[in-house]
Amino acid sequence: MESEFIALDKAGEEAEWLHDFLKDVPCWDKPVRSVMIHYGNQSALRRTQSSMYNGKSRHIRRRHKTVRQLITTGIISIDYIKSNDNITDPLTKGLPKDQMFCLSRRMGLKPKV
Repeated sequence: MESEFIALDKAGEEAEWLHDFLKDVPCWDKPVRSVMIHYGNQSALRRTQSSMYNGKSRHIRRRHKTVRQLITTGIISIDYIKSNDNITDPLTKGLPKDQMFCLSRRMGLKPKV
């Protein structure tokens, strides 16, 4: 869960940069909407919804605070995505052949002939 939370914090930093950049673009619609992050780890997602972090690691506590701040200010919003719907799963873990084939097709990859 900690590594997932670190990844979420890094994605939040990038989303904050993008949000600030779009605010400075003159022809972009204002106010800038929040950046939606689709997330597949339920325990880390529940942790972001909690206002307190009771873990022992200081670096994770700081990241929790940063993510909570990005959510409350409306810079990011987080949505849970099921593993069957997560097309990036083949890039991060080993999957059964049929699921790999299905998700690869959804990525737009063509099967080897």
